[in-house]
Amino acid sequence: MKTYQGSEIRNVAVAGHAQSGKTTLVAALLHAAKMTPTQGRVQDGSAVTAYDEEEVARGTTMQNAVAFAEWQGVKINFIDTPGFHMFTHESRAALLPAESALVVINAQNGIEPVTERVWRNADEAQVPRIVVVNQMDNPKAGGEGGLSKMIEDISEHWGRQCLPVQLPIVDGGGFKGVVDLVTMEAFQYTPNGDGRAKAGEIPAAMAEDAKTRHEALVELAAEGKDELMEEFFDKGTLTPEHLIEALHAAVRECRIYPVLFASGEANMGTDRILDFIKEYAPSPAERAPFTGKPAAGDDSEAAVTRKVDDGEPAAIMVFKTMSDPFAGRISFFKVISGVIKNDAALENYTRRGSEKLSHLSVMQGRKAVEIPELHAGDLGAVAKLRDTLTGDTLGVKGSDIQIPIARMPEPAMTYAIEPKSRADEDKLAPAIHKLMEEDLLIRFFRDPQTNEFLIAGAGQPHIEAIVSRLKKRYHAEVTLKAPKVPYLETIRAKGEAHGRHKKQSGGHGQFGDCKIRMEPQPRGAGFEFASEIFGGSIPKNFIPAIEKGVVEAAARGFLAGYPVVDFKVIVYDGSYHDVDSNELSFKTAGRIAFKKGMEVCKPALLEPIMKVEIEAPEEFAGAIMGDLSGRRGRPQGMESKGRTTIVNAEVPMAEMLTYGTQLTSMTQGKGSYRMEMDHYDFVPQIVAEKILANAKRPIDEEEE
Repeated sequence: MKTYQGSEIRNVAVAGHAQSGKTTLVAALLHAAKMTPTQGRVQDGSAVTAYDEEEVARGTTMQNAVAFAEWQGVKINFIDTPGFHMFTHESRAALLPAESALVVINAQNGIEPVTERVWRNADEAQVPRIVVVNQMDNPKAGGEGGLSKMIEDISEHWGRQCLPVQLPIVDGGGFKGVVDLVTMEAFQYTPNGDGRAKAGEIPAAMAEDAKTRHEALVELAAEGKDELMEEFFDKGTLTPEHLIEALHAAVRECRIYPVLFASGEANMGTDRILDFIKEYAPSPAERAPFTGKPAAGDDSEAAVTRKVDDGEPAAIMVFKTMSDPFAGRISFFKVISGVIKNDAALENYTRRGSEKLSHLSVMQGRKAVEIPELHAGDLGAVAKLRDTLTGDTLGVKGSDIQIPIARMPEPAMTYAIEPKSRADEDKLAPAIHKLMEEDLLIRFFRDPQTNEFLIAGAGQPHIEAIVSRLKKRYHAEVTLKAPKVPYLETIRAKGEAHGRHKKQSGGHGQFGDCKIRMEPQPRGAGFEFASEIFGGSIPKNFIPAIEKGVVEAAARGFLAGYPVVDFKVIVYDGSYHDVDSNELSFKTAGRIAFKKGMEVCKPALLEPIMKVEIEAPEEFAGAIMGDLSGRRGRPQGMESKGRTTIVNAEVPMAEMLTYGTQLTSMTQGKGSYRMEMDHYDFVPQIVAEKILANAKRPIDEEEE
C-alpha cells in the first residue's frame, strides 16, 4: 500500500456507550471504503475490530483495536474503543494518538452515562468531536420524543455549538438517507447495500427546516471571523469554498461539534461520514506540538515540544501493547515526528535501550499489513520489541522526549486468585505479566497481611475475562474467590502491664521482667516505642529486645489474628538477673507484657474504608443512596452533570466486595463506579462480634 503524508491522514477515536454500535459502524465504514469484501459482523467475530475471542464470546468490546480506510486520497485510522463502563480507560487512552473523536450515540437511547464520560475526557484532552447518531434504521430511533427532540437534547446537553450538519430522511418505511446541510443535497440509500448514496433534491417536506438549519450552521461557522461575518451579513450565506474552510476550522478549534446520522448495521450514511472526516476532521499536521519531558535521568524541569512534522527528529510513542500467541508482543505506536523506515534502529528514551523496528506494519484489526515507511502523524505497529512497553517513547539518539500517556484510574475490585495445580502455579506469573502489558489497569500482587495472591481490575467482568484469557491463551487455570478483608486491631484506652518470663531448667535459666504503659495513637500514626528506664533496672542492651517482642506479638494480633496498629508502648521499669537474663528472655517478656496490656486497653477492630464514586443516570440516584445506607455507607456529596448523577461516599470495604453486580442490576447496566482505599475506622460493635465469631484467635504460647 502507499504511504501517506501527515496532511493526508486522519486519526479518529470511535467512542461511546456500550451497544451504540461502534464496532458495527467501523465495519460498515471499512466496507463502504472497499477495504473489506463484505461487511463483518460483531456476532460472529468477522468484524475487523472484533477479533478477540473473549470479546466475541461476551458480545462487547474490551480493548482498543485499530483499522484503516483509504478514502479519496486520504488514509483514515480508526481506533475502535470499548463502551462498557469498566473499560472506558481504554477510550481515554485512545484520545492521545487521535486528532478527533467520533462520538457514537444510540438513536433509541440518546446520550448515556459512558457517552457523558467520553465527552468529558475529550474536553479535558481538547480533542475535536464529531457526533454520529447511529442505528437510525431502528423503528424506535429518536426515542419517545422523536428525532427532533433528540437533536434538541443533544444541543441542550452539550451546548449550542453541538448542531446538526445533516438531517435524517425518515418516512413511513424508516430511515432512507440524509440531507447534507453544507451542500444542501439529499443522499438516499439502499438498505444493506454497499454504503454508497444517490444524490438528489431535498424532499419538499424538509426544505424549510433544512434552510433554517443551514443558516444556523453558516452563522456559527462564521462566528468570530470578521471577514466571514461581513460576507454572511452582506449575502446571507457563505460561498461553498468559504463555508467548507470555516467549518473545518470550527471543528478543529472545538467551536462546532457537528452531528451526523447513520446506520452501521444497514450501511447507510457511512460514505457521508467518510467524506465528512476527510473534509472536516483535523489532520496530524494541524495538531499542536506534543509536549513531553526530557530524557530519563535528566534533572531539567523544562518541557520539551515536538512538532508533528517529517522534518523533525524521528520519534514514536507506544500507545498500546498486544500479546499475540504467534507474533509475540505487538507494539502499536504513533509517529510523533520524522519518517520511520523499516528496520530503523531507535533508542528507547524511557528505558535506555535500543530497538530495531523490523517488519514495520499498519494494523487492519489483527492483520498486519507491512509497509516500507510511516510519516509523522501516522499509526503503525511492530512486533517483538525486546523491552518496549505501553507509554514508552523511542527515537533517534540525542533528541530525547518522553510523551506522557493518559493516567489510568485505580482498579475498583480485587479478588484472591489461586492456581488449580502446581503446573498452573508455574505458568501464572509470566502469563499475568503479559496481560498486564496489554492492560495497564490490571494489578497483581501478594497481600503481605493475608499472604493471598490478589488480582485487581475494573470490576467482576473484567477480572473474569482476565481469568478466561489465562486459560485460553496460556493454559493457566485458576480459581477466584473474594479476598479477605485486611482488618486491623488497635486500642481505645491507656493501660499498664507487667511482663515477666522466668524459666529454670538446669544450668543457665531465662529471666526477663518489664513493666510497660500502652496508649492509643491517632489513625495512621503507626507504632511508637519509648523507654523511661533510669538507674539501670533494665540494661540498655535489653531494651531493643523488649521492643522486638512487642512488635512480633502485635503482628500476630490479639482479638482475631489481625495486626495491631496505632499504639505507643513506654517501658518504664523492670528487673534483670546477672546470669539468666538475655535478649530472648526480654523479648518473651515484651510479648507477655503486650498481651496483658491489650486485655486492659480496650482492644478494637479497624476496617478499611473506601472512597467510592458512583456514576449513573439521575433516575437511579434514590436507589443508589438507599443501597449505600444499607452498606453502612456515608454519602459525601452528590452532583449532576447533564442527566448523569455522581455520588461520592465512604463505604467499608467489606460491604463493597459484590457491589459491581448489585449496581449493574440496580441501574439496568447503566451505572459504574470507582473506588480506592481511603482510611481505617472502627468496626461497629455488632459487626465486630460477627467477625470475631468467625475469626481464628492467635494461639497462646507457653509463657510464664
